[in-house]
Amino acid sequence: MPRRSCLSVPGSSERFLEKAPAVPADMTFFDLEDSVAPAEKVAAREKVVRAIRGLVWDDRVLCVRVNGWDTRWTYGDVIEVVSAAGERLDEVMLPKVESPAEVVALDLLLTQVELNCDLPAGHVGVEAQIETARGLINVEEICAASPRLEAVIFGPADFAASTQMPVLTGGVQVPEYPGDHAHYVFAKILMAGRANGLQVIDGPYLKIRELDAFRDFCQRTRVLGYDGKWALHPDQVAVLNEMFSPTQEQFDRACAILDAYKDATEGEHKGAVMFGDEMIDEASRKMALKFVSRGERAGLKRSEG
Repeated sequence: MPRRSCLSVPGSSERFLEKAPAVPADMTFFDLEDSVAPAEKVAAREKVVRAIRGLVWDDRVLCVRVNGWDTRWTYGDVIEVVSAAGERLDEVMLPKVESPAEVVALDLLLTQVELNCDLPAGHVGVEAQIETARGLINVEEICAASPRLEAVIFGPADFAASTQMPVLTGGVQVPEYPGDHAHYVFAKILMAGRANGLQVIDGPYLKIRELDAFRDFCQRTRVLGYDGKWALHPDQVAVLNEMFSPTQEQFDRACAILDAYKDATEGEHKGAVMFGDEMIDEASRKMALKFVSRGERAGLKRSEG
């Protein structure tokens, strides 16, 4: 399933929960962690379950972000929400992952919940959030820790705090740095995720009213090959669905490359052929196939003529 736009919804807010199905995000996740006050965390579980079971959802990915293992709420979040939500809940997101053992622990707990609730074995996927220096150091092992893993996510605000960056807003540009201050982090998480067949997601952009700046920042991870990014506001969703989809021109060109390569290999029995002013081969086919796959998921159709 695509995850171009991953909408965060506070699990304690019934108003935001009720509005979520109308926002055309690829993924909606119900947050029990940072956006929920400590006094509201237990009560938010039931609100999230009611939203999953009682609201009308399309085929988007539905996920709940539980509290991290360093809190007292994790096992209760998992047991109460997953047990009551039923098969419509697709994933559990684990924040502040620092070691593969934390993913394994969640995997084992989910296995017991599935057994006790007659859910299919392995039904609930896991997303791991990298938000600390230790998590980044161990990201390769984390991404290989469980077959339940479906995506890895960068959490910029907590990461900035963990590394003691001299900033007060995470996930935005830092003009004082001569380049992209997060490039190494983006690249390291991307390589670890792709090496293990995971989708790779960028975290939130906190200045939710600055859509032009948001669009600019999306370019940084889109060009690297990320699948999508978090949205903290419905207005950000439309930008993400556009930014993390191929353009019509890219889609059409990718389709044409696939046609030309097929004709060359099957008709002329050539491994490489000229396509306009460039040579294309098997590597070109693989690149084009990714564009076509993403474009089709986004609803693109090849232009006529």
